[in-house]
Amino acid sequence: MVIGDIIVDEYIWGEVNRISPEAPVPIFEKTSEKTGCGGAANVAQNIASLGAKAELIGVIGKDRDGEKLIQMLNSMEIGTAEICIDVQRPTSKKTRVIVDADTTGTIDSFNSSLELTQYNQGHHLLRIDQESKQEISAILREHISRSILSRTDECDAIIISDYDKGLVSAELIQSVVMKAKSCNIPTIADPKRNNFWNYEGITALTPNDKEACAATQEMINDVSHLISVGEKILDDLSLSALLITRDAEGMSLFQRGPDDVLQVEHLPSTSSDVVDVTGAGDTVTAVFALTLAVQSDYRTAAQLSNIAGGIVVGKLGCATVKPEEMMLNLDKC
Repeated sequence: MVIGDIIVDEYIWGEVNRISPEAPVPIFEKTSEKTGCGGAANVAQNIASLGAKAELIGVIGKDRDGEKLIQMLNSMEIGTAEICIDVQRPTSKKTRVIVDADTTGTIDSFNSSLELTQYNQGHHLLRIDQESKQEISAILREHISRSILSRTDECDAIIISDYDKGLVSAELIQSVVMKAKSCNIPTIADPKRNNFWNYEGITALTPNDKEACAATQEMINDVSHLISVGEKILDDLSLSALLITRDAEGMSLFQRGPDDVLQVEHLPSTSSDVVDVTGAGDTVTAVFALTLAVQSDYRTAAQLSNIAGGIVVGKLGCATVKPEEMMLNLDKC
């Protein structure tokens, strides 16, 4: 079961050959576009891509983006029966505008006044967000809570994919954790700042290092600082495991061993070519949860998540990883 903020992920490619005479901005001529699943929907599609069954619970708007998203999810045989439609809010969408790599001459001069991220495919010129961050209504909260509690015992694992869009609350987190514990089901969350300290008692968290720093209000300048931050989160939230993703530095797994001794394992990055880090955290969370769902240990879950993360950062957008890709990379464990 994947519970969380459902997002449409859109990419628009085009050319920039001149600057507008109306203002010092580039004129973007659209050439192509692609729409995919983001947020909790990306977690669910990664689970489906690896051959497991995913039931997605969340909220979308009554609009074309929501309809398109449901069609994409259905085509992947992801359960959508518990996705609620809220007529008062739009379907969350992130649109990234990218300038084709072979038309970068004009953009280079524009880049002198604005730092632009460069992908292998071109320059990331602009991101447009369409969303509501308001908390969902009491009626929807109650409906979603009932859906979660009624279906928990059908699951092998539960994921909370929190993007601070108004769905996840302290009450929802604790009701999920309590119900999952009663059913002996692992719960894994990819947390954001607003709810970070509400995940007490959950099985595992998979934040990135920036989120961990923001939550603890500490800087990670070296390994000793990293261990201090990780130990604080692990103990204060009573986690069984904590996996902190660290971009090019790989990942670090924290857990308590025999006699309550802190165990920390640093896993080096397995990626050789970083194209786009968008959605990599979703893949990591999905693989970590799937590994626990088949009753494997946290170290194996972290190793497989590290491999999966290294694969998807070599792809553009919210990408998925396939079993055959994982098999080809198992020697990186």
